[in-house]
Amino acid sequence: MQEKEKVLDVMKTKAKGEQDMTIADLFTQYMEHLFAGKRFEARQMLLAAQDRGNPACKLLKNVIWPAMEQIEKLYRENHISRAVEHMATRINRMVADQLQGYLAREPKTGQRMIVTCGDGETEELGAQITADLFEAQGWSVWFLGSGVPNDEVLTLVGKLRPDVLCVYGTQPVGVPNTKRLIEMIREIGVCADMQVLVTGGVFNRADGLADEIKADLFAPTVSDALQVVADHPTRIPRPDIPQPGRRRKRRRAILPMRKPRIFDQEAQKA
Repeated sequence: MQEKEKVLDVMKTKAKGEQDMTIADLFTQYMEHLFAGKRFEARQMLLAAQDRGNPACKLLKNVIWPAMEQIEKLYRENHISRAVEHMATRINRMVADQLQGYLAREPKTGQRMIVTCGDGETEELGAQITADLFEAQGWSVWFLGSGVPNDEVLTLVGKLRPDVLCVYGTQPVGVPNTKRLIEMIREIGVCADMQVLVTGGVFNRADGLADEIKADLFAPTVSDALQVVADHPTRIPRPDIPQPGRRRKRRRAILPMRKPRIFDQEAQKA
């Protein structure tokens, strides 16, 4: 009997400790599981946190997303190997997939979004979380992933006429392609009121790059993306200001036509 009471006391203490666990504590332990490759423990930890009253959207924003960014940063700075980066990213995406089913969903708003992204597991995950959270807020979302040619994106934009085109996780080599996509959209005039939102990837590391490629909106995280889109529901066209090193084409002045010299000589003889 005493042994049973001891077990119950231990279980109560453990449960209380889990309830008192902050998001920061949860994040720290979750990262340990990711880097150790502990799939079951990582999944169970966040599902248990969800059962204790932490909404799935909160866990996606404050645990899954920061974990994704931390993994990418540590790998970029050569603090972890490619094997660890791949393993941690795939576990993180697996848990994100499971949490997506627990998202509370708001009524449809009629707003539409297309989400595309750069190449890579991290880029796919960031774009997926962005798509999931906007969808939970009532948006209709089409998630394309990576590798879709610009002309096909353009065709889909013309067909669906979304309110926002989100480009997540562009890498440095992909910036010219993203810039060209925006130029094509504006030059052709398809869906003129649609806003282009860029987020993540090189846009988080290069100040002013979003403005340089003439994106309408920029957000470093998914939480910021949700807020900036809510704060700027209407597109404000950007003025065509020449970029440094790019000369604006000058129109040739139209001069009055001059009579041929032969007519001037005949007039003098007369």
